[in-house]
Parts: sequence; C-alpha cells; structure tokens
Amino acid sequence: MTLPSAPCVTVLMAVCNGAADLPAQLDSLVAQTHADWHLIASDDGSTDGSRAILERFAKDQAASHSSRRSVVVTDGPGQGFVRNFLSLLAHPGLTGCVALCDQDDVWFPEHLEQALAQLSGLPADRPVLYCSRRVNWWPTDDRRRLSRAYARPGSFANALVENIAPGNTMVLNAAALKLARETVAAAVDVSFHDWWLYLLVTGAGGMVIHDPVPRLLYRQHGRNVLGQGEGFRAGLAVKHGVLRGAYAARIDRNLQALARIEARLTPENRHRLAAFRAARRAGPLRRMALMWRAGVYRQGLLARLGFWGAVAVGRV
Repeated sequence: MTLPSAPCVTVLMAVCNGAADLPAQLDSLVAQTHADWHLIASDDGSTDGSRAILERFAKDQAASHSSRRSVVVTDGPGQGFVRNFLSLLAHPGLTGCVALCDQDDVWFPEHLEQALAQLSGLPADRPVLYCSRRVNWWPTDDRRRLSRAYARPGSFANALVENIAPGNTMVLNAAALKLARETVAAAVDVSFHDWWLYLLVTGAGGMVIHDPVPRLLYRQHGRNVLGQGEGFRAGLAVKHGVLRGAYAARIDRNLQALARIEARLTPENRHRLAAFRAARRAGPLRRMALMWRAGVYRQGLLARLGFWGAVAVGRV
C-alpha cells in the first residue's frame, strides 16, 4: 500500500503488545473532528494480538471507502520504543505534518484540529513543534489529574536539561519533520525520542507551542514505559534516578547526538552548548558558576531546586 501523495496529517503510532488498550486509541482517531488523517502503525514484534487489531482496523477503514483516511501497518525495528518512533519518522515518502501517537492513550476529539490550527499561519520554512498538556488518567477508578503547566517558554536552554514536550501530544509541521528526517541517524543512542525532538527543533532555531489546554487522556498503568504521571512518588523516583546517575547519562547521550548535528544549531545555541559542556566538566565550585552563565533552566521551583542540587553533587 502506498502513502497518499499529500496527507494533511500523518499519525505515527509505535506499537508493542498494546492489545488491551489499543482499540480505545484507535476509536479516538476515528472520532477526530479533523478527519483528514493517515495512520502508519509500526508493530515492534507484538505477541498479544496487537498486529491483528491493527490489520483489522486497516481493513475497516479501507472498507469505509473514505478518501480522507488510510492505514498502513508496518514492522518495527525490534529495538524498543525510541528506535520504533525514529524509524517511523524516517518512513519513506513521509511529508507534511505528522502527529506522534502512543498505543494506550485516548485523544480528545479536537486534538488534531486544534494542533493544526495553531500550526497554521506560521512561517512554512521554520520548524515548529506543537505539544500540549495531558490529563493523567487511572482508568481502574477513572481518577484524573491535569498535568503540569509551564510558566516559561520552550527553548534550547530549557531543552538541554529538561523535556517539556511529551511525545504523545506532539505534532510537527513540515519543516520540523524535514529536520527530524535529515538528522534521524544522529539520534540512534538517545534515551527519549521526544526529548530529542525538543532539543533538535529549539536548537535549530525553531519554535515550540505548548498548548495549556489538555488534548488527551494519558493512561496510567503498570506497563507505562516512561513512568506514571506526576506527583510526590514520581518526584521521588526522579530524584533517586538523578543520584544514581541516570539523569546525567541521558544528558550524555543527548550531547553525543547533538555533536553529530552541531552545524544545524544556531550560532547562539552552539555557544550555549559549549558553555553547558564546559560547566559539566568543571570542578564543584566552578561548575555552579559556569552552569549559571550557561543560562540553562528547568521549569518550576521544585525542579529548579532539584537541578541545582544535582549540579552541586555532579549529577548533571
């Protein structure tokens, strides 16, 4: 099956053993008020019936004879969710706007419509990444909690030390997609595809739109790859990871990827990247001063305090 020549928006869904929750997400795609979408679902070796659900969904959409929707089911690389999403971004013939989609969430009906509306009218040659808040959702008791809001804008200075762009809400304009496709090989070792896209777009002088209105239910369960929502316990888990060096290791991998595409960064961001690297290598007292001069920042008071504590003990 070939891709439509110019889809208005292509949804990229990474799938692996998501059969329990996949139907609800697929139903939420069909319910989108923006009906012009094309789905590419990459199955990363599921053994629980996910592939059959996707193939049945593809047949149902084909049987509807709608020229506004089509579905392709393909094989993932079998190397985890990050590589699966990166392989989707590199899919042959991909053009226009793309939306990233997890297998177990539920999109609100206006998600695509609102994302595309906010991307429209912006310079076509400037990379733009749209993302939004989410409603953290525990379906067993239908408990819901709105995700964090961010007072400061997205920027490369923020992206070096924090990701505020959740992948399951992301929509990239055509320029951001082109940038991602041209640099996808550089990201082979990154820990998180969404953090990488946030770094890439801001580093290259692009723009991030963080919608304060939530656009999906973020399903919380024991199988979440990236942890379970926010709150006190989640915060403790993050701090434990920082002390174990996990946070610094993720930044290491991001910086290695950035080194491969440094020519794509703006002069200002190349300078900031060099200052950040120098601060990380410095001794304790000098490290604090250099990190301050590098101008990096995290969002929120507790996050900032935690970050400077990590700087002090050399875990950044």
